This record gives sequence, structure tokens and C-alpha cells, in this order.
Amino acid sequence: MFESHQKHTGTRYTMTAALLLVAFVFSPAIVLLSRPVGIVPASLAIACSVFCIALAWVNWKWYSELTVPSIEDPNTRAK
Repeated sequence: MFESHQKHTGTRYTMTAALLLVAFVFSPAIVLLSRPVGIVPASLAIACSVFCIALAWVNWKWYSELTVPSIEDPNTRAK
């Protein structure tokens, strides 16, 4: 188990990596494997890829804002 002074780092970017894997590997593979290749499967695969990329970006953005401390100096804020 973890010591009281140790912090669990976890794998917060696993979902981002999984979404990108779906967007760039599995969606195109489904189009290549579906016969006959038509406009409907290609459109669905593109829509799925775009949706997964958008979700991955939102997920990455959310976790990076949680884990990266701000370097802004509170004394130099614009008034």
C-alpha cells in the first residue's frame, strides 16, 4: 500500500489515449473491414473519429489544468 507521505500518481491520461486509439486505429479499421465501402460507413467512421478526438482533447485539457500548477504571480495581475 501507499505510505501516508506518498502520493498516488495514477494513470489519468488512460482515457485520452484510449479515445485517440479509437479515433486513429479502430474507426479506420472498421471502414476498411466493412464491405462494401460506402458513404454511410465512411461518414460514420469520420464522425466517430472527430467525436473521439474532441473528447480526448477535452479530457486532456481538463486533467492538464488539474495537474499543472499555475505560474502566475498574484502580485502581477492586471487590474
